[in-house]
Amino acid sequence: MSGMKRTTEKNLMVFSGRAHPGLAEQVAEQLGAGLVPTSAYDFANGEIYVRFEESVRGSDAFVIQSHTSPINEWIMEQLIMVDALKRASAKRITVVLPFYGYARQDKKHRGREPISARLMADLFKTAGANRLICVDLHTSQIQGFFDGPVDHLMALPILSKYVQEKYGDQQLAVVSPDAGRIKVAEQWSARLSGAPLAFIHKTRDIDRPNEMVANRVVGEVKGRVCILVDDMIDTAGTITKAADALYADGAAGVVIAATHAILSGPAVDRLKNCQASEVIVTNTLPIAEDRRFDKLTELSIAPLISRAIREVFEDGSVTSLFDGRA
Repeated sequence: MSGMKRTTEKNLMVFSGRAHPGLAEQVAEQLGAGLVPTSAYDFANGEIYVRFEESVRGSDAFVIQSHTSPINEWIMEQLIMVDALKRASAKRITVVLPFYGYARQDKKHRGREPISARLMADLFKTAGANRLICVDLHTSQIQGFFDGPVDHLMALPILSKYVQEKYGDQQLAVVSPDAGRIKVAEQWSARLSGAPLAFIHKTRDIDRPNEMVANRVVGEVKGRVCILVDDMIDTAGTITKAADALYADGAAGVVIAATHAILSGPAVDRLKNCQASEVIVTNTLPIAEDRRFDKLTELSIAPLISRAIREVFEDGSVTSLFDGRA
């Protein structure tokens, strides 16, 4: 017999950029694997340097980075990390995106606009990524922008479990802030004992980002505690106006639940002053101490991400984490 035969063990390695190291540490701890020591710094002109302090040859590499502000810097750092892994002969590179930057630019509303969410997918593919793991994409079709496997995780089980335990003994209604997220609201309803659905009919001026008008509530919310669900809270204009509209329509209470707490600009003041009694989010994005407030509840997404990474590493089923619905 000619040639050489060797059976090698799979080697899981977890890497973190500098955007949200706290989440990456939680994920690595739950996996029982430490983060790979990494040197990363900025040159005087803003260019980024990255080097891994251990051999990554033949590894199954998972690169975690949340695209928080300054978003372009952290995207670039993650791309450089992927390139470094490819050139160091990692066997498979999985990019873990707790928050996928540019996801709202997923289609053209008018001529001469970019589809930046597609560009993001192309950048990671070109850099050397074999697979993406994302949490609550703004629209599900973004999965199709990447030419390779994409695992789309949902924070719904974590958020809905908390809501069920705290508010399950009250009359609830699940409310979508717009008609486009009714499918997500239906999944919430199924987890909250079939709570009735409603949505906010709204209009938005495409020339004025982050601004909308809540026209009316469609559905029965009178006398119910409304669970107002969305994928992200950016400036909080949409969600707080929706909360006001629900109270004006006779809601007994409003609880806001969202996956990504971007909390830009006036968001914190708007949420503090709105009529919602609680704002529930996950830690897909870091929240600075000066952006926290009494009504804010933060749940960890680390258990979900770590389970997904384990399933990918062991060639298991990520879909099994969501009762076959992912």
